[in-house]
Amino acid sequence: MPLQGADPRRRAIVALLLERPRSVGEIVEGCGLSQPSTSKHLKVLREAGPVRVRLDAQRRVHALDPGPIAALDAWLAPYRALWNKSLDALGRRLDETQGTPEPPAGKD
Repeated sequence: MPLQGADPRRRAIVALLLERPRSVGEIVEGCGLSQPSTSKHLKVLREAGPVRVRLDAQRRVHALDPGPIAALDAWLAPYRALWNKSLDALGRRLDETQGTPEPPAGKD
């Protein structure tokens, strides 16, 4: 899912679906894409897992499926922890050097 979800148009679709489930027409209107292009991106997102579809009379309503997104979040957790440790260390180092006066600039 990470690579397939990286397309900016797919991210825009996911952002719309984050608000609420939507029909293809609503997604077309919200993203400014053509209907065929929107359908193509929705197919990729459905196959990758983060979007599911249900029939509502004649409409296909798309919604986010939290399961695959939770799995991605779990996969990212060790990387997030690594970055947090690194950023915490940087913050401590900056705090230590904040009180240290800078050496005077050389006169030319």
